[in-house]
Amino acid sequence: MTDTPDTAAAAADIASLSFEAAMGELETIVRRLESGDVSLEESVTLYERGHALRGHCEARLAAAQARIEQVSLGADGRPAGTTPFGES
Repeated sequence: MTDTPDTAAAAADIASLSFEAAMGELETIVRRLESGDVSLEESVTLYERGHALRGHCEARLAAAQARIEQVSLGADGRPAGTTPFGES
């Protein structure tokens, strides 16, 4: 799928959203799709936006996880340093 001016603008719009704003919009889209009150064309459009929002949220979570550090304790139980999240 090639980027049209509309899809490029939508991607830029999504990229500027905070995690919370993107998640809120995604929840609204899910409710609308589950209601069954939207046309097929609108359902496809909503699904595409929801898919993009989900990807954005996943990327924001991965970036946050990469920044988290775990405090490692020494033999005496006192903080001895930090390690990146997921490493022991």
